Amino acid sequence: MRVTIAFAAAMLAAGAASAGAKYDSVYTDLTFEGDAGAKATCKGTSADEESGSVTFACKGHDGIKVYLAEGDLRTYVGYGWNGKGEHAYSQTFPMFNTVGDKIEWRLKDGKPVATILRWKMSSDGKQGEVLVVTQLEEGNQCWIARVSASKNKDANELARKAADDLAGTVHCTDESVPTDYGALDDEDIQPR
Repeated sequence: MRVTIAFAAAMLAAGAASAGAKYDSVYTDLTFEGDAGAKATCKGTSADEESGSVTFACKGHDGIKVYLAEGDLRTYVGYGWNGKGEHAYSQTFPMFNTVGDKIEWRLKDGKPVATILRWKMSSDGKQGEVLVVTQLEEGNQCWIARVSASKNKDANELARKAADDLAGTVHCTDESVPTDYGALDDEDIQPR
């Protein structure tokens, strides 16, 4: 009986600590050489003329590297020292896409746990924007949520809620990842 009571007390304390966590956001820019009026935060690291693909290393929050690749008119993004080896770096949308110029870093008690990045897509005259929430857990980094910025007036709040609810709890090998928050146009934005 004592073991059960001690376990229950420990679980309640852990839940209270989690409930008392302080969440905040900081922002960094994705700017490239040649962007008008902006100091470059991203430097080209490779280019393949034949395929038209390019890769960049960018400055993120608190020294965290952001790796960005573009190829076949699609973008891929990974974070951290092993960002190019993370699952997130292989995720994109089937439609032609690019990313926005600002990353929102969600912090839990001052530690980065997720990013929110706007992806802009177009195909056959259709255009859309989706906020992608990426979990920053080393070795387990992937998209954990998607929020249509085109279909939800409160898209930024939904993305923050997704980051706060899910970051650190998702296994990237789970087939149900990412979770959709709010209204989403499923046929256009299924990840590759």
